[in-house]
Amino acid sequence: MPERPMPESRTSETRATTLVEGHPAGPPEESAPLLEVTGVTKTFGHGRRRLTALDGVDLRLGRGETLGLVGESGCGKSTLARVLLGLERPDAGTVRFDGTDPFALRGKDLLAWRRRVQMVFQDPFASLNARMSAADLIGEPWRTHRDVVPDAKAREKRVRELLALVGLRAGDAHRYPNEFSGGQRQRIGIARALALDPDLIVCDEPVSALDLSVQAQVLNVLSELRERLGVAYVFISHDLSVVRYISDRVTVMYLGKVIEHGATDDVFERPQHPYTAALMSAAPVLDASRASGDREIQLKGEIPSPFDIPSGCRFRTRCPRAEELCAVQAPPVVERGSHTALCHFPLEEGAART
Repeated sequence: MPERPMPESRTSETRATTLVEGHPAGPPEESAPLLEVTGVTKTFGHGRRRLTALDGVDLRLGRGETLGLVGESGCGKSTLARVLLGLERPDAGTVRFDGTDPFALRGKDLLAWRRRVQMVFQDPFASLNARMSAADLIGEPWRTHRDVVPDAKAREKRVRELLALVGLRAGDAHRYPNEFSGGQRQRIGIARALALDPDLIVCDEPVSALDLSVQAQVLNVLSELRERLGVAYVFISHDLSVVRYISDRVTVMYLGKVIEHGATDDVFERPQHPYTAALMSAAPVLDASRASGDREIQLKGEIPSPFDIPSGCRFRTRCPRAEELCAVQAPPVVERGSHTALCHFPLEEGAART
């Protein structure tokens, strides 16, 4: 455990904090990933009326790495998060966590695995029980995993350490959620996720309910925790500026499919898929010098129903570059180094098709 609390500049919510463009340096590539998802498919419903939530999803996450997961509502991000947490079993494909299939585990082995994967929820106002103190909320996981912190005195000490780790005071342990601001509540949620010393935390829109300055403070807490503890994140968000700030790599989803993936700067500066470029052009740009009319892409129509996914390329009904080929043939994988996209007519010139 660290011996000192967060720096004051990170802990005071009255202090203005600004997101700095860019993102933390990621860990070196490892041959054995912490998390590897291959060909995962998940559908819901019965008979002919089935909703395809995930369709052949692949992703890879290294230890201590942050993977940003973006896409419009209904693209499958939350379903994928539930699969990663072991709450939904995929219909097809494999999930490997540190080389182990979590869906094959039972009993004590499954319980031990659940310690290693935790979650930070979207709404800090709804995810904390108003009748429980901060100490009880942070220590709630120990009710199930009793051997992690076995006695009451050790738990009190551990709660103080976790509060300091997320930039709160030891005296806050006996306060209740209604006595905290939104950003402070989310810090309690982060501390609760850390209580079992996980290897991976799934963050589902963790700052979307917070004011902009408070968002920055919570993101800085997450970044510093990654540096100090080596925890990895799957970070789900609609806010592209947030994703760019905190992520090492970005995965873009559309109607249950991964349509683009790559290093954060590559995806943001050189998007290959028209959908990704449209998302980038729709995002607010504070620096006018970075705005470019050449990158603007206007999407037409509405997102198709996941009950009736278009033939060929699922994005073709909204794509300004779509041609007849897109309706009859699934798009190929376009590769440019480790940056990949599914598109017949990618924006990036010179990309090799496979």
